[in-house]
Amino acid sequence: MQMLDPKLVFIRGNLEHGSNVLIETNVTFEGDVYLGNNVVIRANTIIRNSKIGSETEIKQYSFINNSNINEGCIVGPYARLRTGSDINSNSQIGTYVEVKNSKIGSNCKINHMAFIGDAIIEDNVIIGAGTITCNHDGKETQQTIIKSGAYIGSNVNLIAPIEIGNNALIGAGSTVTKSAPNNKITIERAQQVSFDKKKRI
Repeated sequence: MQMLDPKLVFIRGNLEHGSNVLIETNVTFEGDVYLGNNVVIRANTIIRNSKIGSETEIKQYSFINNSNINEGCIVGPYARLRTGSDINSNSQIGTYVEVKNSKIGSNCKINHMAFIGDAIIEDNVIIGAGTITCNHDGKETQQTIIKSGAYIGSNVNLIAPIEIGNNALIGAGSTVTKSAPNNKITIERAQQVSFDKKKRI
């Protein structure tokens, strides 16, 4: 294992690791942490009670807590994985993405500013920037299911409980309140209306 500066790597628990691991500066490990082979942990990252699979890169300023990340993933920068996050192989969790109590399948891309909470996302799903799972109804958390091959456009609100079908496409800017069928485009938007500007008196 290579540390760029051992004085700036903080181990507050048990750290196990495979071969050819690179750890940059200002990295903190808390509790029980496992790093597979060829893992890269970039600067200013905190990892707590989590497992990081081989060939995975955790980019700068990421926070990972009680989570499992499989092999070949890219996480961050500025990603937050909360308790119960399970990321399958070759998936990407990008900048300002927060995941909570969710299973993310293989080859998924959630690259920009999204919140995924209490969800099951199958393989080969793409989620656009600004998309959120609206997982709390005011009293309890509700589940979102996104089936394999679905594409969720930018700035989509998925109002749980809801299921998005296989290979479904959700149009950008939609607030989806009902389950979306397989292999179809679903759009839910208010009608665009333009008004004349009123003159100031």
